[in-house]
Amino acid sequence: MQENTILKIEHVSKFYPGVTALKDVSFTLQKGEVRALVGENGAGKSTLIKCIMGVERPDEGKITMNYNGEWVVNATAVDAQAHGVFANYQQVNIAPDLSIAENYFLGRQPKTKLGLVDWKKMARDSKKIIDKFEMGVDPLAKIRELPIAMQAMVTISKISVNEDIRLVIFDEPTALLENEKVDMLFRFIGELKSQGVSIIYISHRLEEIMQICDSVTILKDGSYVDTMPIENVTKDSLIQMMVGRPATDIYNIRHFDTDEELLRVENFSDSKHFKNINFTLHKGEILGFAGLVGAGRSEVMRALTAVEKRLSGDVYLKGKKVHLSNPTDALKHGIGFLTEDRRTDGCALKLDIKTNVNMSSYDMISKAGCLNLRKEKKRAEEFSRSVNVKTPSISQLVGNLSGGNQQKVVIAKLLCRDPEILIFDEPTVGIDVGAKQEIFKLIERLTERGRGVILISSYLPEVMGLSDRLIVMAQGKITAEYDKEALKTLTEADVLRMASIED
Repeated sequence: MQENTILKIEHVSKFYPGVTALKDVSFTLQKGEVRALVGENGAGKSTLIKCIMGVERPDEGKITMNYNGEWVVNATAVDAQAHGVFANYQQVNIAPDLSIAENYFLGRQPKTKLGLVDWKKMARDSKKIIDKFEMGVDPLAKIRELPIAMQAMVTISKISVNEDIRLVIFDEPTALLENEKVDMLFRFIGELKSQGVSIIYISHRLEEIMQICDSVTILKDGSYVDTMPIENVTKDSLIQMMVGRPATDIYNIRHFDTDEELLRVENFSDSKHFKNINFTLHKGEILGFAGLVGAGRSEVMRALTAVEKRLSGDVYLKGKKVHLSNPTDALKHGIGFLTEDRRTDGCALKLDIKTNVNMSSYDMISKAGCLNLRKEKKRAEEFSRSVNVKTPSISQLVGNLSGGNQQKVVIAKLLCRDPEILIFDEPTVGIDVGAKQEIFKLIERLTERGRGVILISSYLPEVMGLSDRLIVMAQGKITAEYDKEALKTLTEADVLRMASIED
């Protein structure tokens, strides 16, 4: 067994001010093994990954890797890559102003005989990778021009450029992917495994873990719980070990929709993302939007809240036509928007929780240009508590929080303005089942108070399980709408069929 062990984690602990991120964690990983790493947000998964990758150093214990028969330490990220260790992080981590090809070969560009960058070869080789992963994009396309889901696919496919791969860490790789791209990822993982590459796979979608992993390691509150063969666990038993309570139907919330119209969107169109979009939202209603990557769901909402421009279309709030020229206008008219990319658009990672929570509503606690510091602190504590942000202090930097707690901070920021309409774009990406339940219960409380919620989710069980009505989009158009009765018998296959309709 020792010669097949690729990674040893021995009594690892990691401390941050006021937080014990890891406490005496030990386990090993074998060559060619696909190991799931599960736990609630804040369980220590991300910190452990950073230590394996050499981004952070353990305060106690050690992490060693078997590299050609010698046990080595990845003291830096450069060491990790030199030893064949690569990570696909939860947040898209590529250079946005460079092309796909430039990202693939960053730091290792092919050269001509004259020592110049061989751009043609780089484009050709990139095209082969793009074709292998069935991405259908131009290798010269700039990363920032791609939908966030395609950016995620580029980061995944970029791993295959490397020749010496020993260990790959996937952190929530399917969170932004449509079904066919998930299948492509799983085939890639199977290919890596067949080559003897070890995989650490982090996902809150437990059905994926049951499907592709050989074993699972559970962390809870920074401590090691157990490692088990996948055939010895069930989704319910995993949840019990992760959160310390039995699984329940997390989509089983109360519904309160009425006939009173809050929002009406008419004839929304832009230059390339969506055309002739019409829908309404009522008090107490959860209106779901489903569709494949590039369907235009997020773009419609960004245009609605004036984050991006539209060419035509009208917005009516409680029957009155309004003109929203910028996101601040939308907020002042009672429309709150939780974007799908919380780290880029949702929160300021280098600022504290107090500042982030109040960021969109300082005008509500200021007078004659003077900020009421007492109200700032009180509101931050109140709204952080209302969404259960787990932190020792509201002075904690948001960048030091887990992904789920960062998401809660962004939601608290929206709630600070008490909007009547809340748009949640992929609200549960990369967060655990416990945090999901908390967000769903929050949505229940909001709709009970008569707030209208628009929910965009690429995870069909979620958007189908929570919505009072469901709109399906494909290629920038609405292809189907299902009411409450239709949702009772609707299947995922039905939704996917309407989401795949081509012009």
